[in-house]
Amino acid sequence: MISADLRALGVVAPTEGSQRLRVAVLNRLFKPTGGGAERYSIALVEQLAQQHEIHVFAQEISHQFPGVTYHHVPLPFRRPRWLNQLWFAAATWWQTRCGFDIVHSHENTWHGNVQTVHVLPLLYNLFVGRTGIKMALRWLKVVTSPRLLTYLGLEKLRFRVSDGRSIVLSSVSLHAKMRKTFPYTQASLRIVTPGINEVSGPASNKLKTQARMALGLPVEGFCILLVGNDFRKKGLPALLTALQQLPENCNVAVVGNPAQITFVESDIAQRGLKDRVFFLGALASVQPAYQAADCLAHPTLEDTFAMVVLEALSHGLPVVVSNARYCGISELLTEGQNAQLLDNPLDGDALAELLKHVYGDADLRTKLSAGAVAFAGQHLWSRQALQLDAIYQSVNKLRN
Repeated sequence: MISADLRALGVVAPTEGSQRLRVAVLNRLFKPTGGGAERYSIALVEQLAQQHEIHVFAQEISHQFPGVTYHHVPLPFRRPRWLNQLWFAAATWWQTRCGFDIVHSHENTWHGNVQTVHVLPLLYNLFVGRTGIKMALRWLKVVTSPRLLTYLGLEKLRFRVSDGRSIVLSSVSLHAKMRKTFPYTQASLRIVTPGINEVSGPASNKLKTQARMALGLPVEGFCILLVGNDFRKKGLPALLTALQQLPENCNVAVVGNPAQITFVESDIAQRGLKDRVFFLGALASVQPAYQAADCLAHPTLEDTFAMVVLEALSHGLPVVVSNARYCGISELLTEGQNAQLLDNPLDGDALAELLKHVYGDADLRTKLSAGAVAFAGQHLWSRQALQLDAIYQSVNKLRN
């Protein structure tokens, strides 16, 4: 039986008839500040740790959970990254080559009978949609780059469809792109979208004030939250353009890699926004930031899903997010019901208009908040873990 402590954490109970398996999980960074892919991996490990014997293999580990065994993979060099990726693949192959029922890789490795893909395939980014001279130039770039040759080689081996290998994708849009890039993988593709542990709902005024004070944010005013380690890719420049057009009591709180601050400091100063933009760094838990915020802006240029949007929705935050062309979760959202969708994430003026509506219309905020909570309730990690367990069971049967 699942323990009371784990049940309190929202951990899924074992599926009836499910076989207990010895599972190796491969993720170079196993820490909640790593990003969406890392949080996805961590959440599913926590969900399945009671049901299976879980072993995590990682180079950087900042996580402890009952029933999980952690294995530190040496990090002999951080640069170049492609060489470290090759090293990680080789080291984890050696460590997991026997003794495991399932090897679940969240990394670009040639081994692992379950492969979870969080980003667009490199082959898609390099070649899909290019012809003629553009295609030739891309090939020239590839054959003269050890980095690209290594990544493409690992990717090709990763997507082999043999021995019952399953390829798990985090969104429907990624599924379509995988089929287009690697059509032979279609029968092996599965979709397990990200989830959340619980639906917290909107923060009370008291909790919001406490969170703002703890984070060093203005207690008064309208707080717009942006979360992401790559500020440019997540649309901070467009948000700064929008902030210039919003009332003075509007400010922006940014959660993410503090090393990125240097890229935007001068732009913020030139725009006269130094006193209205607050960098909170890479938080171990983003929950206080969600509690402090009045809405989330996510004008991302590319996200296969965007876990931060789902997390914000679970806190009842009105969300302004790029449409489905740029962000996977937007395929599931409904304009005006549970989100405001931005057609062009580079258009700061359009972003400003959407944020003005959210800021100025209390009824709209109430409607979006209610829709957000209802949507989030349909995407719990406990449900997603059941899907992944079914994949584990299927792969294990095919191997035996």
